[in-house]
Amino acid sequence: MPTTTTVSAHVAAALSAHLDHVFGVMGNGNAYFLDALERATEVRFTAVRHEAGGVVAADAHFRASGRIAAATATYGAGFTNTLTALAEAAQAHVPLVLVVGDEPTSGPRPWDVDQIALASAVGARTYTVGRTDAAATTILAIEHALSYRVPVVLAIPYDLAALDAGAVQPAPDLRLPTPLAPRGPFAGGVVTEIAAALAGASRPFLLAGRGAWLAGADAVAALGELAEATGAVTASTALGRGVFPDERFDLGVTGGFGAEGAMELVREADVAVVFGASLNQFTMRFGDLFAPGTRVFQVDILPASTHPHVGGFVRGDAGLVARAIVEELEELDALDALGALGALGAEATLRQARGGAGWRESVEIAALREQPIAPSPDGLADDGRLDPRAVARRIGELLPEDRVVVSDGGHFIGWANMYWPVASPDRMIMVGTAFQSIGLGFASVPGAAAAKPDSAIVLTTGDGGGLMALADLESAVRTAGGRGVAVVWNDAAYGAEINLYGLKGLAREPMLIPEVDFAGLAAAVGAEGVVVRELADLEALATWASRPVAERQFLLLDCRISGTVVAPYQEEIIRVNS
Repeated sequence: MPTTTTVSAHVAAALSAHLDHVFGVMGNGNAYFLDALERATEVRFTAVRHEAGGVVAADAHFRASGRIAAATATYGAGFTNTLTALAEAAQAHVPLVLVVGDEPTSGPRPWDVDQIALASAVGARTYTVGRTDAAATTILAIEHALSYRVPVVLAIPYDLAALDAGAVQPAPDLRLPTPLAPRGPFAGGVVTEIAAALAGASRPFLLAGRGAWLAGADAVAALGELAEATGAVTASTALGRGVFPDERFDLGVTGGFGAEGAMELVREADVAVVFGASLNQFTMRFGDLFAPGTRVFQVDILPASTHPHVGGFVRGDAGLVARAIVEELEELDALDALGALGALGAEATLRQARGGAGWRESVEIAALREQPIAPSPDGLADDGRLDPRAVARRIGELLPEDRVVVSDGGHFIGWANMYWPVASPDRMIMVGTAFQSIGLGFASVPGAAAAKPDSAIVLTTGDGGGLMALADLESAVRTAGGRGVAVVWNDAAYGAEINLYGLKGLAREPMLIPEVDFAGLAAAVGAEGVVVRELADLEALATWASRPVAERQFLLLDCRISGTVVAPYQEEIIRVNS
């Protein structure tokens, strides 16, 4: 029987002190690690069927829970299979630990590759354990992942994995940085400038992203106070949806997923303050989100502003800076009440006299959030296949409210983002969009299911990405069970490429996929599969939702949609690329 004092046991014990889930595939390089994990810790191991799926599941687990998880794979081919998922986590700033076997300390074998170089190439740092420092190195790896919000690789050389390393000691606590406060007179001056600008704004606007959510509950509360204090209209990025507590004045998501009326209102803002959002091209509608005259400020933990439209930048934690702005506003009000604002300029006025005090109340915010309705009452497009807008709207009406939506990458990402609202940022998980990849959808389900054990897990994927990820269809069905739903947008094509390059006249044949029976594939691994050719077929989802979880199977909806309906965000991309 393997000893519990091996190098692998030290790694497993140190990990188990700070995380509770590991996802992956067993192989030669991690067999002793997984043995130690099973024998000597309370960590739950979930097997997936492709090594990339382990990293994807650990990634989705963090996005859905805020708690770090680990993935594991063997050396060589097992490790190289993880690289796309590892690059996605690095691009998306998702912390996780990938435990892998590696070449022996005596040097590489014919089947070994330079794993450190490969990991570095996609943005992940490698920590290699030794016989006497395995636990300490493991702790350093976890601290690095959490401090910098990145994936790290923890490598166990093959000839060390089973070596005796002495008695396992209790793992030390993690040493992590405190939230970043705005520092120095320059940062303080910009905070004062933001407060004065908001105080004098006629149409103040606040935008928050995933960084604001990761800053914690205090940050969410502070943003709510700031919105209330300034009378601001609010909105979020796709990864920050629901971060503002008062939805009455929230426009939903900005960018190509946002409703057209809501985006028109954003362009009326005279002052905009952005918290914890990178202002990427999709959020910014390729530069058209704000009007030319809008004063834009940004708050982020990154070293500098991330968009040329930003006129003032504060480096700091979203919650701490929001709280500082609220305090500045209170000071402005106190000075104004004392008649002492003359030297501060005309921007600062009494709160009750601010131009923005009635802006949001004068607008029908809920109406502006409404997304387009499919023109045909039967939900069919001109080619006789289903209009995805009609399908998405109906599915949104039928899904359980307590849901987590996990999304693969592809043209279809518009439909769930536009028509399936979620309660908070940890309930819309888009694995793949940061690295512009597809095929990571099915493997996201085990991670989300472990992170949210009481919620419905809803996957949205395309036929192209679904086929690429097919190995982990079984993983999704096994781990989510009766809580799981997969919606496959089956247009028999790579939709994004058809809409961009097909319209340019490039050969369409390589962009097409023979129509696949995903319902049949799902049934083969224990799910209930339903082919959806008309809206009435979606009653299968209504029936599923009405049953107790214990009486349900995983449900896969194979939606045969038209490829002629283009998502609004894709139309923006087409316009920019034309």
